[in-house]
Amino acid sequence: MQLKDEVAIVTGGTKGIGRAISLLFAEEGAKVVANFSKDVDAAEALKKEAKVRGLNVGLFKADVTQFDPVREMVEETFAQYGKIDILVNNVGLIRDNFLVLMSDEDWNALIGANLTSLFNCCKTVIRKMISQKKGKIINLSSISGILGTSGQTNYAATKSGVIGFTKALARELGPFNIHVNAVAPGLIESEIVSKMPKEKVESIIKSSSLGRIGKPEEVARVVLFLASEHSSYITGQTIVIDGGIV
Repeated sequence: MQLKDEVAIVTGGTKGIGRAISLLFAEEGAKVVANFSKDVDAAEALKKEAKVRGLNVGLFKADVTQFDPVREMVEETFAQYGKIDILVNNVGLIRDNFLVLMSDEDWNALIGANLTSLFNCCKTVIRKMISQKKGKIINLSSISGILGTSGQTNYAATKSGVIGFTKALARELGPFNIHVNAVAPGLIESEIVSKMPKEKVESIIKSSSLGRIGKPEEVARVVLFLASEHSSYITGQTIVIDGGIV
């Protein structure tokens, strides 16, 4: 029970990696608020599974690219539990295309989903964490933000931005005993991967030292480590979880 009685908000917490994080945190004793914005069916499925397993996972519908819904989510979470110990910024969007063909909409949409959401959630939550003099923030980046990936200039730019954001915020919040770290997953089992061209997936697998796709649970376990007391002397870092591509 590494997170016993801790309170965690997980954005995009009802699908994929976010879902795995929400369930693992709850298994480890946390009270989890799993954020979602559109997919009600996925949210209800998570709530049902959590109930069957006796896990404390609540839902909060909010578009985290907008400040007011984020403020409402944070205030209601704080009102219910009296604290917020952990924030996982997992929300993300991918719209791949070569830059010469990329629309303004596809560029701006990723700025909103991958960076503005980070700004909104961190700015709101850290006000609570500073007063507590305690907190853990974990941001989801990507190996695309480290390596750069053809056809992903928008995604790579925003995920690289997540890493810079993480480093800067860690410096700001260190004096308040608030740790800020990031993880950079590689190819992980998801709806997005299932829709990718088979040849592209196989190429990435071949470039991996482990020769396979990662699982959401494998990312969740690293996020759990960063959220726990085991990472008490780690901040401003990005942990790569890619099976040995980088």
